[in-house]
Amino acid sequence: MRLLVVDDDSELCSMLREFFRQQGFEIEAERDAARGLSRAVTEHFDLVILDVMLPGLDGYEMLQRLRKQSQLPVLMLTARGERGDRVHGLELGADDYLPKPFDPEELLARVRAILRRVAISIASGPEALEIGELRLSPGARDAWFRGERLGLTAMECEVLEQLMRSRGRVVSRDQLCLHLYNRIATAFDRAVDKHVSRIRRKMGDGRGMILSVRGTGYQLRYPPDQERA
Repeated sequence: MRLLVVDDDSELCSMLREFFRQQGFEIEAERDAARGLSRAVTEHFDLVILDVMLPGLDGYEMLQRLRKQSQLPVLMLTARGERGDRVHGLELGADDYLPKPFDPEELLARVRAILRRVAISIASGPEALEIGELRLSPGARDAWFRGERLGLTAMECEVLEQLMRSRGRVVSRDQLCLHLYNRIATAFDRAVDKHVSRIRRKMGDGRGMILSVRGTGYQLRYPPDQERA
């Protein structure tokens, strides 16, 4: 697996390069976001580890531009670990967000979890899920509503797939968090909620298909329930 690290801390890049190479990964590093973006969209990488505080173009802007061209998985690794920073990164399409300082083993576990889900999604082949005017292609890692491509990230596809396969049943936040991150959701962990929020926004008029079940999780219902959306 080939990873791209975009971080202006040369010592950190060297540490990550050595650590991940010991785990069987190939690592490339860029200290400049513009160069990192160019490589992310023109070369083959399986995942990007991205800092926020970069000279010139910052990590948020790089992520925003990347999402207009690619669904390449992105894990944000940054000293900006406040709740608002994490929410903003997830809103822009990050697949996960780990604050610095961090445990390398936890970073490795999160990277492997993202790559494992992507591999399962691709291996699922051309089978498409269709509910009403909503269509999801797990293999392509994208979805369409009324024929319009939604441009989902890999994580958003995973969430939507779980909801579609459980149509009519409530899927708890814990279930989704275990599936996405291999951990139980904490009281202040809004990662799953942000993924759902972005899916709804991208679905536009179809957002009422995804219902919030207070204190539990989410439910996909068809026909849509506009009042409870």
